[in-house]
Amino acid sequence: MTMVKITEEWDGILREEFSSESYLRLREFLKKEYSEREIFPSMYNIFNAMKSTSFEDVKVVLIGQDPYHERGQAMGLAFSVPKGVELPPSLINIFKEISAETGAPQMRSGDLTPWAKQGVLLLNTVLTVRAHAANSHKGKGWEEFTDGVIRKISERKSGVVFLLWGGNARAKKSLIDKDKHLILECAHPSPLSAYNGFFGCGHFVKANEYLVEHGKTPIQWSNL
Repeated sequence: MTMVKITEEWDGILREEFSSESYLRLREFLKKEYSEREIFPSMYNIFNAMKSTSFEDVKVVLIGQDPYHERGQAMGLAFSVPKGVELPPSLINIFKEISAETGAPQMRSGDLTPWAKQGVLLLNTVLTVRAHAANSHKGKGWEEFTDGVIRKISERKSGVVFLLWGGNARAKKSLIDKDKHLILECAHPSPLSAYNGFFGCGHFVKANEYLVEHGKTPIQWSNL
């Protein structure tokens, strides 16, 4: 397995992360995993979040956990599935909340690429997973890598909205400079927790209000 580079821009920004001992160990682990097991997403889509949203364009960071672990779902964008794939429960709840906040009809396509193209970095904290085994690549080094991504965005940009849903995402709060950015946190949109504060969170409207206040174009959340 040959790990794919992202873009010249991201490669330069993440040079330290790519040369760290943690990442080099992770790379060896992934070579073995991809050669011996079924791993999602495709090795060519591991860094799809960064390929789809340039560092310069990042306005919102939506932090997920790890990729979907059933065939045909994972595409390297947190919470997103390809067009035509049945919507996972968490994504259904995300769409319900957007519809409740904006009055727009509930969306049917789970492909969140249009968000990514508008500057929403759809970043899982762990970027790979074994088939049918959630969290199977947890603790292998991805967390250090994605912490580096979040830290670099916090340090080098200003006026970014960070959406932290659920315990794993909220644990990243300490990496973000709250004086330069907006942090919105609540329960995870999973059916197990969505009624504990995700529904009614108002995050999509609040994010856009903040972006407009900071001279940025708001996100068209309901244009899928």
